[in-house]
Amino acid sequence: MRERYEEIARWFESLRPGMLDSIGDIYAADVRFTDPFNDVIGVESVRHIYAHMFASLDSPGFVVNTIVVEAEQAFMTWSFNFRRASTPYSIAGCTHFRLDASGRIALHRDYWDAAREVYEHVPLLGAMLRVLRRRLKASK
Repeated sequence: MRERYEEIARWFESLRPGMLDSIGDIYAADVRFTDPFNDVIGVESVRHIYAHMFASLDSPGFVVNTIVVEAEQAFMTWSFNFRRASTPYSIAGCTHFRLDASGRIALHRDYWDAAREVYEHVPLLGAMLRVLRRRLKASK
C-alpha cells in the first residue's frame, strides 16, 4: 500500500489542468471528498473542484511532506502554494485517504485551518478573527 500512496503523492505534486481528464485513474467513481469548503460525492464533482482551483488561483501546487500509511488508509501532510493577485500564499494541512479494492481513492478528507489560512486575510473579517483568536489564546 505504501507504494500506491507514494504514487498518489507524486500525482498531487505534479497536478496540472491537463491531468484532470485522467482523474478517474486516481479517484474512485463514487469517491467522497470533503474539505472546509466542499463535501461532494463522485469523481466528476472532484474534477470540478480541481478545475475551479486552477481557474481561480495562479500557479497552485502541492508539496507532500509526510505520508503515514496503515493498511488501506493514510494521512499525508502537505503545503498548498499559490498566488492570488500576485501575492504568494501557503496553506499547511493534511489529508485522510482511504483506498478502494482497486487502489483508487474512495475517501479524501482535508484538514486545514480555513480561518487562519483564508478568512484572516479578508479585510474586516480578518481583523475580527485575529481579535477573537487573541482572546481565546491560552495565556502563561
